[in-house]
Amino acid sequence: MPAPVSRRTAILGGSLAAAGILLGSASASAAVPGQSNGGVRIMPLGDSITDGYTPYPGGYRVKLWQLLTAGGYTVDFVGSQTNGPAELGDRDHEGHPGWRIDQLDANIGTWLGQSDPRTIMLLIGTNDLNQNYDIANAPTRLSGLIDHIRAIKPQSIIFVATIPPQSNATLESRVRAYNAAIPSIIAQKDSRVRLVKMYDSLTTADLADGIHPTKAGYEKMAPVWYNALRSVRSSLVPLHAANGLAAART
Repeated sequence: MPAPVSRRTAILGGSLAAAGILLGSASASAAVPGQSNGGVRIMPLGDSITDGYTPYPGGYRVKLWQLLTAGGYTVDFVGSQTNGPAELGDRDHEGHPGWRIDQLDANIGTWLGQSDPRTIMLLIGTNDLNQNYDIANAPTRLSGLIDHIRAIKPQSIIFVATIPPQSNATLESRVRAYNAAIPSIIAQKDSRVRLVKMYDSLTTADLADGIHPTKAGYEKMAPVWYNALRSVRSSLVPLHAANGLAAART
């Protein structure tokens, strides 16, 4: 496995790194572990955009938590990482600044075993493109990661998001090509794998540094996740409860 990128300095590869563009510097860590109200276990999975890189540690998870609780849903964000402000009621997540698809894949078995999520929100690929890491095969790696998750947690529900736009023209062309491949990947999976059109919710005006969303940008992302989760009722129901409902119908 490639050496994990430091949470303090995730430096992009190639000419972009030479230009001093950074992706995935450290975000503020919570002083206490994330809290839970004991509901369905949801894993926010990805890179620094899931972590909530500056200027808004916690990122989309803050507004998403608020939407879920206001909507009457009982959820438990899970993961080995924790950060975010006081208004984020559950700070656990699996967002790793600077990490690529292959790095998530190398660790996903451990994380799934530790956190046992019912629902997984996956947004990954930005660092593959920014680090110029075998870009042509990034969609294939994404498909493999999804298959790996499905093999370990076959009853989990996976929401796979397209990645946000980028201000740099070269990066943006890569983003468009990568995102264009995702719907066909999802179409090859079963109904427990769903597409989330995150790219469409943001513009470059929503980026703080050309890569990461502003606070307002993260807040635009939250309802996209929220609506996706609500569109699959079982994603917001613990597995034992979903099984009980299914048994009651038979």
